[in-house]
Amino acid sequence: MAITHTFVDFIPSIFLGCPDTDTQLSVLPGHEMLKDGKGYEAVSLTSLGGIVAIFILIIISFPLGFLVSKIYNPIHSVMLWILLVTSFILIFTEKNKFTALFVFLISGILGLCVLNTELKEPLLPLLTGLFGSSMIITSIKNKIQIPPQEISEPKEKILRPLIGSILASALCGFLPGLGGGQAAVLGNTISKTDKKGFLILIGAVNILVMGFSFVSLYAISKIRTGAAASIQEIIGTPSWKILILILFSVLISGIISFFLTKFLAKFFSQKINKINYFLLSVATLIFLMIIVLIFSGFLGLLILVASTLVGIYCNSLPVKKTHMMGCLLIPTIIYYAGIII
Repeated sequence: MAITHTFVDFIPSIFLGCPDTDTQLSVLPGHEMLKDGKGYEAVSLTSLGGIVAIFILIIISFPLGFLVSKIYNPIHSVMLWILLVTSFILIFTEKNKFTALFVFLISGILGLCVLNTELKEPLLPLLTGLFGSSMIITSIKNKIQIPPQEISEPKEKILRPLIGSILASALCGFLPGLGGGQAAVLGNTISKTDKKGFLILIGAVNILVMGFSFVSLYAISKIRTGAAASIQEIIGTPSWKILILILFSVLISGIISFFLTKFLAKFFSQKINKINYFLLSVATLIFLMIIVLIFSGFLGLLILVASTLVGIYCNSLPVKKTHMMGCLLIPTIIYYAGIII
């Protein structure tokens, strides 16, 4: 289920601007491609990254598990500097450096405030507002019309985004306080991809972070995802035989999910321009508000409004929207610095 969820979740992110915590960054380049009539290709790129990542995961899991068991503590001790360098590169490779820094800081302050609340699901309203509802409202304001969608297979080179995804996911899949969002930002800093390459990267990152969490449980008995926590509750720390069984399950479910996602993406591509996109956007906004209210309560709804306003403002500025990942990077930097807020 976790692998299927990882593949299929890109469809609402790209076609509706309705992300979860692992797919929020795909909204930006994915929605741009949707407006260019290439929504199917956008989903196919994430699926391509995901399916290739599964084969990479199977090949490197045991060697990586052995390596991590030896170097986990030294890497953990320098993670603060890795994050600081990543943030520095992310900001100061922008043409508008001070604007990028401003977006990074304002998002980071928002993230600090939200993550220090007692909400059970603080990332839901935070990331939905910054990357989901803000994009939907911007589309409504600009009266975006979705053109007929092309059904064309991607022809993007995959080596560069895959290298970035492997290196970043290997760090973020084993270390505490890091997840798919941080891995995507770090991986993109390493690989310097365009928007199509970024979609491959984030598709691969989500699979690898999930897969490496199983390896983490096997190699160092650390839990990094809900799926890994469920496995530990059932069987404890898995043996190498159980890890092989888990990887085989990942392979089978990944292959099925790859074709299922492409089928659903083709279906949505054929229907999306026949739907009143304004009404669909309004309905999606209402749906997001209801979901946030159910899972995060009234405080979550207030956070959704605040993060949406920040997202709309940042979307109007001439910098990459990935700088809004400061909402996760700054709290993570503070966590590794040992600062208590």
